[in-house]
Amino acid sequence: MPKITYYVASSIDGFIAGKNDDISAFVSGGEGVDKYLSDLQKFKTVIMGRRTYEFGYQFGLKPGQPAYPHMEHHIFSESINIENPAETVHIETKSLERVKEIRESSETDVYLCGGGEFAGWLLENGLIDQLKLKLNPIILGEGIPIFGSSTQKAKWNLIDTETFPDGLKIITYNIDR
Repeated sequence: MPKITYYVASSIDGFIAGKNDDISAFVSGGEGVDKYLSDLQKFKTVIMGRRTYEFGYQFGLKPGQPAYPHMEHHIFSESINIENPAETVHIETKSLERVKEIRESSETDVYLCGGGEFAGWLLENGLIDQLKLKLNPIILGEGIPIFGSSTQKAKWNLIDTETFPDGLKIITYNIDR
């Protein structure tokens, strides 16, 4: 069965964005970012929450358009309102059964593209199989925690570590079930 992979940038202190959704301190180029972008090509399905999808608007994403043109998008939200979404953009009601259906029907592993609260909800419900952490050599001190407000405990098994010249690391873990 395909895995749900939470592939996410994080600061050393566990934030996926700083105060006011600021990501300017994160590594934005170089070999590690190139590796991440290359890895994304392996996914054909992406799931995300509304805030993550709308975050793309400040980088030129138009409402209803896919953030990743080669992927089928599933945006989980009770409040987003998009007129005429692209054929590959689906608005979903937050439902564990729907997440399971998407995973089971996906041709590839499923890319979980944030955010913290959505990832925390999935973690609490046993629906994250793999964590690919783009660990940035920064401390933000505040912001959006990697798993939102979740207090779920989980043990992870280290699968791979890649280190890049700019200090970025991509660390891959599978959840220990």
